[in-house]
Amino acid sequence: MRTDTSPAIYRKDYTPPSYWVRTVEMGFDLDPSATRVATRMTLARNPASAEQAIVLHGEELELVQIRLNGKNLAKRDYKLVDGLLRIPTKAEEITLEIETLIRPDKNTSLMGLYVSNGNFFTQCEAEGFRKITYFPDRPDVMAQYTVMLRGDKKKYPVLLSNGNLIEQGDLGDGRHYALWEDPFKKPSYLFALVAGQLVCQEQTEKLKSGREALLQVWVEEGNLDKTQHAMDSLVNSIHWDEERYGLELDLDRFMIVAVGDFNMGAMENKGLNIFNTKFVLANPRIATDTDYANIEAVVGHEYFHNWTGNRVTCRDWFQLSLKEGLTVFRDQEFSADMIGTDSGRAVKRIDDVRVLRQAQFPEDAGPMAHPVRPDSFVEISNFYTVTIYEKGAEVVRMYQTLLGRDGFCKGMDLYFERHDGRAVECDDFRAAMMDANGRDLTQFERWYSQAGTPRVKVTTSYDADKQTYDITLAQSCPPTPGQAKKQPFHIPVAIGLLDGKGRDMPLSLKGHSDQPTTLVLELTATQQTFHFTNVTEQPVPSLLRNFSAPVVLDYDYSDADLAFLMAHDSDAFNRWEAGQRLATRRLLALTEAAQQADSPLSVDVALSASLRASLNDVALDPAFRETVLTLPAETVIAEQMEVIDPQAIHTARRFLRLSLAKDLRQDFSRVYAANQTDGPYSPDAASSGKRALKNLALSYLAELDDADAHTLAQAQYDSANNMTDRMAALAALANSQAPGRAAALAKFYSDFEQEPLVIDKWFSLQAMARTTDVAAVQTLMKHPAFSIKNPNRARSLIFSFCNGNPSRFHAADGSGYAFWAEQVIALDAINPQVAARLARSLDRWRKYAPALQEKMRAALQQVADTAKLSKDTREVVGKSLAAN
Repeated sequence: MRTDTSPAIYRKDYTPPSYWVRTVEMGFDLDPSATRVATRMTLARNPASAEQAIVLHGEELELVQIRLNGKNLAKRDYKLVDGLLRIPTKAEEITLEIETLIRPDKNTSLMGLYVSNGNFFTQCEAEGFRKITYFPDRPDVMAQYTVMLRGDKKKYPVLLSNGNLIEQGDLGDGRHYALWEDPFKKPSYLFALVAGQLVCQEQTEKLKSGREALLQVWVEEGNLDKTQHAMDSLVNSIHWDEERYGLELDLDRFMIVAVGDFNMGAMENKGLNIFNTKFVLANPRIATDTDYANIEAVVGHEYFHNWTGNRVTCRDWFQLSLKEGLTVFRDQEFSADMIGTDSGRAVKRIDDVRVLRQAQFPEDAGPMAHPVRPDSFVEISNFYTVTIYEKGAEVVRMYQTLLGRDGFCKGMDLYFERHDGRAVECDDFRAAMMDANGRDLTQFERWYSQAGTPRVKVTTSYDADKQTYDITLAQSCPPTPGQAKKQPFHIPVAIGLLDGKGRDMPLSLKGHSDQPTTLVLELTATQQTFHFTNVTEQPVPSLLRNFSAPVVLDYDYSDADLAFLMAHDSDAFNRWEAGQRLATRRLLALTEAAQQADSPLSVDVALSASLRASLNDVALDPAFRETVLTLPAETVIAEQMEVIDPQAIHTARRFLRLSLAKDLRQDFSRVYAANQTDGPYSPDAASSGKRALKNLALSYLAELDDADAHTLAQAQYDSANNMTDRMAALAALANSQAPGRAAALAKFYSDFEQEPLVIDKWFSLQAMARTTDVAAVQTLMKHPAFSIKNPNRARSLIFSFCNGNPSRFHAADGSGYAFWAEQVIALDAINPQVAARLARSLDRWRKYAPALQEKMRAALQQVADTAKLSKDTREVVGKSLAAN
């Protein structure tokens, strides 16, 4: 393997900047092939720094001119080495002017200023601003920005930047200008610029204080009919943040802009949020129920960043979860509140935990494992991970679980009171929670500093004579890279006890005067026993209610206990969890049998009976019934195995689904008929839930792959008045031997070839179809609609195959791995961020059987040996190969 890796950056080595930047004035003369950027900044020496120079970052820039306090600097007056510009000086107050030339049309990395479909866009988080001008591009340097944009009026009639529009007008030479001012200090990663031919939907919204704000959603011509849901989501976000946390929009306007070429989902630039079109554009013709929900969540997430990320930002990038984990928690709570019902909140919670288990738990167990607050990195872009976001959100949720909603809000109030307008650390957030509530949360810091998923082993003991019940909790955490031994975490474990009729029992625990039916036990030692009294009969414990901590729970439930909880638990999450545990046991047994050539596969009736009961329980919301009947994913089953066997897992899961389809055929048919949504399409929770259950029933019936199933799927496809039903029917056909399969795929493409987001779905569906192999993906890559340069298109086909079709990707001949290596190398030359994310597909190669391991290692080595490999991809591949 090549050894010319970039050096790691360590949190312990943080040093304050040599100069603070007070104001930034920027002028842009926009031209795709040669944009001139003139920057004037005022700086003040930082007395906390011993550095005797101004230190600026820059990448891929042509430096035209530097002026220091009005004096032109010659090359001998500064040093420019490896993207670091150092200007020696001892001056206390400085005015620094820099002119740079950049080439946006050549910028395929989509970081900094780039061109997409003839329009200008920026992406500056984490370190994209240094591709625009030389600057102390670090989050703790916050300044006020004024931005002048100049460009051709016909080509770029819309000129946008952060904050408030101060002035606009013609320049008299076919060009025009717009002057923007952001009254709030911000770090450079929140800078944004948009210019081009765009149209907007706008409305004025009255805020809680009585002030009015202009809201705008900007899109390309032809997409204006797809913006209403994004606008509604923005309005709902604004009012939710006012009501829940007392936080008001602080600008005169708030803008969302959608672009089809974007590395991320969206970006929270102050007042000018730039979004991937995937999370803005929606109407019944092109968007599924999931798309509508995702748009609401992402719009909420980026808006909530206005306070948790923008007004209070990160001191350094090691504190990334300070803004991202907190804001994911806030968007999760927002989405749950928008659903409004208890069962809807439970389904939202289940969906969030599914993501955690399918993506973050494996990350915690692999070579890229890192704490919520990492100690080091080579490339910060590689740390925009599910650990930072989703596990970070669970850490924030635990504060609320320990302190209660009111206590959490008190902590938030103190956090803003102390730190508004500042760049701070994760410890500052924890301190605000402690001080506002008078709680000692010192040990809670370990959730930030220790990687890995803790395991909580539970044992219980009942004394019928004394009517006492003991619950013993023991915690451990496996080693992770760089952390062999772990100290005990502070773990909130919410529990309940059920009596023989399935009713919640009052809980009497020493030290608690009340008798709640759910109690949060605080596990802080390696092992603790909790002694309950007045327990009148042997209970069935309901453990880790609402998934009160991101841990693996180990308790020896019997199958009967799980069926009982599945039928009776008042905690909806644990009711679902009981069914998942029961199904996981069956799938693991079936996987083991599938690995033995002479071992027949069979399923006992207990699981089928439990699922039938839930499927037919009309007292349960359809959305909840759909979650119960959805089997654990192949990736979840893989995590339960010492050695992963993708083929056996796939065989086992398909067999179980087919068995359930046969056993419950009449039930699924009845549920399918009962959950039709007649009339115009609506993405509301009730209608979405009915469609989810109906389409789950269709997917099970499609497993039968007979004429009746083909006819049902084709009829739904032909009559569908919304994308949710159309995609569900197309998926059923694509995974079948139906004679109309090819025709349906062709018709779908023909009907939607002018809708890029829908064609992404078309590619993705085929990439994950059970019949799709490497050859089929390579054929699809030759389709005229495919472009590897567009991140959405690359993700829809290449990523969907490598990450969403495990049985085909892990083909015994290694063809999937050879294909992966080709694509990582190709993407790295275009867009290192996207390449590095694809590189993660093989980071757990050592968990597989030796025959597969060897082929994976060879593919990783092929990438590692590539001469011109970005530090983004090299870090991932290097850590993967080095892991034991």
